[in-house]
Amino acid sequence: MIEAEALRERAPAKVNLFLHVGQKRADGYHALQSLVAFTEIGDQLAFLPERELEFSICGQFASALQPDGTNLVVKAARALLAHAKTSWGALISLRKNLPVASGIGGGSADAAAALRGLSRFWGLPLSPQEMHAIAARLGSDVPVCLAGGTQWMEGRGEELTALDPLPAIAMVLVNPGVSVPTPNVFAALEQRHGTDLPPPPKFADAGGLITYLKDTCNDLEAPARTIAPQIDEVLSLLVAQPGVRLARMSGSGATCFALFNTDAEASEAADAIGGLRPGWWVVATRIAS
Repeated sequence: MIEAEALRERAPAKVNLFLHVGQKRADGYHALQSLVAFTEIGDQLAFLPERELEFSICGQFASALQPDGTNLVVKAARALLAHAKTSWGALISLRKNLPVASGIGGGSADAAAALRGLSRFWGLPLSPQEMHAIAARLGSDVPVCLAGGTQWMEGRGEELTALDPLPAIAMVLVNPGVSVPTPNVFAALEQRHGTDLPPPPKFADAGGLITYLKDTCNDLEAPARTIAPQIDEVLSLLVAQPGVRLARMSGSGATCFALFNTDAEASEAADAIGGLRPGWWVVATRIAS
């Protein structure tokens, strides 16, 4: 349970609006290029004073995680303490609203929120460069989740260029409740678009964003669909909804998203799909401004 007086930090869901893959690098990672946005929904962290470092999890997807040192939130806290060369404590509570290992940066978003929240909670005067370096050591998606906003992501995910905010647009997120291991997706990758695109200009409206995205794709979608055929069903249901402008998988899956003309159309689509597949995670949201 998250107490009212706690310092709070949001951990919004990350969406790869497109994701192109380049060649495998010498360090074993693949070169990536992606337009990344964040949504109005996500997990929430809270911090209260405590002598030791303690961690608890509640929420819809709490049972999928262990509240121990394997969690990225705890790793982020310990990384901050190691950098500051201190041993302060805190009671960290995570409300887990996002599905786990689902291509929308749940664990990475939580780690980034822990870095932001604990740096304020402990009063650590860390520079953006120091925070970025700590985030990069925690995982490829943690730096972009730490930065937030609209980001042009390159390298293995650590090279970021902040872009102008995207136009307001409604979105539906759907996860069919299947696990798609990221290494397996990359191992099955056959076609890749490379990483030669320049960052896009500011989009005047949602129509301009949609037009731009239609000339891109998610290179990981095809291999993920071979591993988890449920993704095919998710995308088929999304493209069949009235008002849908674009449907695509995010990250390495299995969460997919669809962009809609209006909030009402997104809500109706989420209700329709949720009614057909009550065991799936289905939410209507928006790209956060």
